[in-house]
Amino acid sequence: MSNQSISYKFQQVNGLKLFYREAGDPSRETIVLLHGFPTSSHMYRNVLQSLSDEFHLIAPDYPGFGYSDFPSPDEFAYTFDNIAQVLGQFLENLGVSSYTLMIQDYGAPLGFRIATAHPERIRALLVQNGNAYEEGLSDGFAPSRLFWQNRTPDTERPMRGLLTQESIQWQYTFGARNAENINPDNWHLDYARMSRPGNDRAQLDLLFDYQNNLALYPKWQQYLRDHQPPTLITWGIKDPFFPEPGAKAYLRDLKNAEYHPYDTGHFALEEDWADITEKIRAFMRRLPAR
Repeated sequence: MSNQSISYKFQQVNGLKLFYREAGDPSRETIVLLHGFPTSSHMYRNVLQSLSDEFHLIAPDYPGFGYSDFPSPDEFAYTFDNIAQVLGQFLENLGVSSYTLMIQDYGAPLGFRIATAHPERIRALLVQNGNAYEEGLSDGFAPSRLFWQNRTPDTERPMRGLLTQESIQWQYTFGARNAENINPDNWHLDYARMSRPGNDRAQLDLLFDYQNNLALYPKWQQYLRDHQPPTLITWGIKDPFFPEPGAKAYLRDLKNAEYHPYDTGHFALEEDWADITEKIRAFMRRLPAR
């Protein structure tokens, strides 16, 4: 494990203050780590610590998440298109023009927007419980589909349920081999940020916009077929939202993807970060030189 320290920084992007974690030497291969819902760059703390001896790592918090600003939904559109544009500008500002993307949960629709906008910049993909296929959506999306069809207080209620501390804890612990392996700091930190006054509106807008990701699946799959980015897939197969068929679907479109299933839940890094980071290290070492 690296002894290099992690830096905690802010950057102004389009008038927003974005928080990000950075570690490692910028002259090395860069890995951009895109987090899931309802968490933040905090989910990558062990990856940053472990791999910073050999790679340059950047993990931003999206608007409305973690320590980044969360402007009112009256002033900022909480859509995946808009947040992807913010992240694209963030990377431009940092001067990062060649990188591997690590994508988990919400990180997948954001990462695929970035990749399809600038395929020439993408060195490789590290996919973890980040979906791009219809068969990767479990029956757990049934309430979401009702919400997408008709947004009313009734269909919104189950979505609001996802923002409670109990639900956030469940998202971390469901499918884990041992719930006592999961640090409770995760859900307490996430809930503290999610429960800031007004943040529920931002989160509900994003949950509603998620339907637009499904419409882009064919475009993202075409990107994979056309560009064949080197891809490492690590997947918690007990994920209640994104089951294993979503991981295996990538293998249809990618000729040389590497797949490693893990007997854990949605946040596979919580129980298996040590093995996963060594898989990432070995995979990154095999990338052709720039």
